[in-house]
Amino acid sequence: MKSSTLWALLAFSTLASLASATALAQDTASVGPIDIGSRRELFWDDYLINPEKTTAVLTLHHLQPREVVINSDEPWEGDGGGYYNLLNDDGLYRMYYLAGKQLNADGTNLSTQPFVVCYAESRDGKTWVKPHLGICAFNGMKENNIILDSATARFDNFSVFKDANPACLPTERYKGVGVDCNDHYLWCFTSADGIHFVKAWQMTNKGKFDTLNIAFWDRNNHQYRGYIRDFHSIPGGDLNAGVRDVRWMVSKDFKDWSDPVLLDFGGADDYPLYTNAAQPYYRADHMFVGFPTRYVERREWTDNFAQIPGAERRRARMQGHPRFGLAVTDCVFMSSRDGATWKRWDEAFMSPGPEDGYNWVYGDCYPAVGMIETANDQPGLPNELSMYVPSGHWNMKYHTVRRYTIRPDGFVSFNAPYKTATIVTKPFVFTGKMLSMNFSTSALGYVRMRLIGEGQVLDSIELFGDTLDRKVTFESGDPAVLSGKPVTMEITLRDADIYSFKFNAE
Repeated sequence: MKSSTLWALLAFSTLASLASATALAQDTASVGPIDIGSRRELFWDDYLINPEKTTAVLTLHHLQPREVVINSDEPWEGDGGGYYNLLNDDGLYRMYYLAGKQLNADGTNLSTQPFVVCYAESRDGKTWVKPHLGICAFNGMKENNIILDSATARFDNFSVFKDANPACLPTERYKGVGVDCNDHYLWCFTSADGIHFVKAWQMTNKGKFDTLNIAFWDRNNHQYRGYIRDFHSIPGGDLNAGVRDVRWMVSKDFKDWSDPVLLDFGGADDYPLYTNAAQPYYRADHMFVGFPTRYVERREWTDNFAQIPGAERRRARMQGHPRFGLAVTDCVFMSSRDGATWKRWDEAFMSPGPEDGYNWVYGDCYPAVGMIETANDQPGLPNELSMYVPSGHWNMKYHTVRRYTIRPDGFVSFNAPYKTATIVTKPFVFTGKMLSMNFSTSALGYVRMRLIGEGQVLDSIELFGDTLDRKVTFESGDPAVLSGKPVTMEITLRDADIYSFKFNAE
C-alpha cells in the first residue's frame, strides 16, 4: 500500500546530496527535494541521509532501569497475563493489562483460571493507582480494578487506544482490541469513558493473535492501522514448523480491514517475533516505532539451563510443554516511515539482564505499548521518556512492572567517536526561522552545522553540551532566508551523538 511518505522514500532513495549550490539547483530541478516542513526529523534511519558522504554511524541506545511502579499482587492478579499498554488521555495516563495465574498449583502446567482485563492510572507516570471500579466481581466482590472478565470473552490479550478520528462516534471514542479464544476472532470493544467497554464487532480472523495486537488512528494518512501476530512456514524448518511474525493491515472505518501483510525488514534475517508494540512516535508522529519481542527456543536442555537459577521450576513447567522451559525472549527496536517497511536493529534493545532466579524465561522483555515523558528524578535536569516493562513471569507469585527511561528521541543516534565524522543529507525543504538540535557531546567534543542553499552557505558556531533543545546559532546568516528553498545540511561532529533536529517558527 502506497502513502505519500512511502512515495517519497522510493522516489528519493538514490538521490545524492550535492556539495555546491549550483549542483543542488540542477538536481532538484528535475527530481525535487524532500519536504520536511517544520516536523521533527529523527536520526533513526538514512531516509534523509546521503550514505556515500556520511561517515558518522547509526548507534542503538538502551533503556535504563528505574523503580518498580506496579505490583500485581491482588488475588485476581498473579504471575501471568501482562501485555501492558497505556495511553495519554489529556494528562491522565491510563494503563490496561491482563491479570491471572500462569501456572497451576504444582507448577507443572498452565493454569485454567481465566484471565481478566485490569485498569490502572497515573498523573505523573511514576505513581500508579488501581482504582476499585465495581464493574466485575471476583469471588463475589466488586472492589477491584477489573474492567472485563470471562463473562465477556476468553481473553488472551487486550489493548486500548483513544480514537482521534474526527468522524469517531463519542460512544466509540476508546477502542479496545482483543482476541476472544472462544471463536479465535480479533474483536473491537468500544467505550465512551475508557473504563466501561462493550464487545462491539468482529474485526478479522486472519491471524494467530496470541500476543498483544495493536491498532491506532494514523492522522497523517487518514486511516486506521493494525499490527497483529501471525505465523509463517519456512522451507526445511522443523522448530514449531515455522516462524512467529508481525503483520500490518489498514481500515477506513475500523470494521473492514485489508488482508494482513508481513512487515518488510528489507531482507533481514527471518527470526520469530512475538509482540510488536508498534505505535506512532509521540514527538514526531510521521514516524512509527516498535519494540517486538524476539522469541528464541533452544532445542534441548543443556547444562547451561541447569546452572541458571530457578532450574527446578524450569524443569517442572516443561512437563506442560518443553518450550515453557527452553524458550527465552528479548526485545529489539524497529522504526518505519510508512508502516510497512521497517528498519529493524538485530542487536538487542533490551535483554533479560543479570540472572535473578526468575528471569531468562519465555516472557521477558515485553515493553508496554505507549511511553510517557516524565520529570527527571534529579531536579533541574530535562524530562525523560519512560517506558514500562513487566517481569516475574512463571514465578508462581505475582509479576511487577518496572519503569525504564531513555532520552527523548534517544533510541538511535548518529555517533562520532574521538575521530571527526560527518553527516550529509539529501536535498530537503524546511519551513521555519530557527534550527533546534537534540544532541550530546563530551567536553572535548563538538557539533558544527552547515546549511547549503541556492547561492548561500551558512555555518554555525561550535556547539557542545548535552541538551534536548539547543538553538543553533549561525555565524554567517539567518536560516530563515533559506526557508522554503532546497538545502542540504552538512554536520561535522566529534565525540558526539545527534538524535534529532527541528526547524521552528521562532
